[in-house]
Amino acid sequence: MPEGDTIFRAARTLHRGLAGKVVTRFETQYAQIARVHDDAPITGRRVEKVEARGKHLLMYFSATANREPGTASLPWPAGSAPERESARGRAGAAVVLRTHMLMSGSWHIYRTGERWQRSPVSARLVVGTADYVAVGFSVPIAEFVQADDLDTDEALSRLGPDVLATDFDGDVAHVRLATSTRPTVAEALLQQQAVAGIGNVFKSELLFLASVWPFLPPASVTDAQWARMLRDARALLKANVLDPADTGVLTWRGMRRTTGRMHPGQRLYVYGRHGKPCRRCGTTIEMRHHGEHNRSTYWCPACQPAPATPPR
Repeated sequence: MPEGDTIFRAARTLHRGLAGKVVTRFETQYAQIARVHDDAPITGRRVEKVEARGKHLLMYFSATANREPGTASLPWPAGSAPERESARGRAGAAVVLRTHMLMSGSWHIYRTGERWQRSPVSARLVVGTADYVAVGFSVPIAEFVQADDLDTDEALSRLGPDVLATDFDGDVAHVRLATSTRPTVAEALLQQQAVAGIGNVFKSELLFLASVWPFLPPASVTDAQWARMLRDARALLKANVLDPADTGVLTWRGMRRTTGRMHPGQRLYVYGRHGKPCRRCGTTIEMRHHGEHNRSTYWCPACQPAPATPPR
């Protein structure tokens, strides 16, 4: 299940393999993406960088060379005649491929000629250079954004502070979470407009570590509890994106963990452990599906007790 740490690691790996390289192969199953490629080819451009913003993965492509303004058009949203002419004039400008994995998408990278681990049938995007091929499997959301328009892009401009960003603003995230209109604190933590990067696994783990009942209204959570969850979120996500190049001998790779334990069966406190004993007190872990997307939330009823008076 892709969360902020997953996307961060994917972007870092793609950046190392592709940045600075000329695109020699570009394929897609999406008609709108294909139209951009037909009108202002991605092949021949240079991959400038790949980065993560929350759960969004952004791949930056350079402008095309020697293209006369007005000779091609990009399928930006319809607008007034001057707006459409402006879009045509920017054809061939630097663009960014924005993708979002939702629940099941993923990016892989292979050496040129290496066998893919998944069927090409599920490949939605292919970006190849002389050395590597990046493949977006089952990617459900993909669009090109003009690089100059990135800061005003609807999906990106609404994001809250990114937990993994070097300039993460915990005070802004705190205010947005505390004033969230979502019914429960569990749902508020998943609201990317409040804080970007926290997903379903970390949500349950953060609530457990802060001893917060998941179904409290956001306004009922104390400032100290919000501060604890944000501090833990940053620490845990950063721990799960450790760079092997910076850590010397790295003895653990792969599966997400919050307990600090190496054993695969002991890596999480509550998530995915419905019916099993709490690692702290032995009480049976409970689980409930709830919210707009019927997401699962796990909690310990002893360590995270419901209030004596049910919240209104």
